[in-house]
Amino acid sequence: VFQKYGYTHLSAGDLLRDERKRPGSQYGELIENYIKEGEIVPVEITISLLKRAMDQTMAANSQKNKFLIDGFPRNENNLQGWKKTMDGKADVSFVLFFDCDNEICIGRCLERGKSSGRSDDNRESLEKRIHTYLQSTKPIIDLYERMGKVRKVDASKSVDEVFEKVVQIFDKEG
Repeated sequence: VFQKYGYTHLSAGDLLRDERKRPGSQYGELIENYIKEGEIVPVEITISLLKRAMDQTMAANSQKNKFLIDGFPRNENNLQGWKKTMDGKADVSFVLFFDCDNEICIGRCLERGKSSGRSDDNRESLEKRIHTYLQSTKPIIDLYERMGKVRKVDASKSVDEVFEKVVQIFDKEG
């Protein structure tokens, strides 16, 4: 759906997981340890991977200058790193916030874990991730909420209902 509106989807998590697997990566082991502990990877690493992906996309096609950045910023440090590196280079139009009950999230991730091969799709890592979310990420969502930039989706609904709400948001936001 995002491509229809001219967005390139970049997942901070996918970029980190890909970098972790890349032979010769200086960050691979470090990223693995953070992910396994349900903690947030240092901002310098995540920002450098995001910026590299954005630069590569725009170098290949200068028209591709709208990005949906999935899973970032996750904490105050991420936000400050983004501002330091991207101020004047990128504007945040809005934040798409998928709001979902913790137990539903855990259940979905445990189900995904049956086939994902992800080291963090287990109850212990997931509970750590929820703790990290409440402590570190929720205040960032609240900050963007006060700025009027949060577009909330009830993610406990069915896939089709969630998708329809996302389409409505993108139809409105462009």
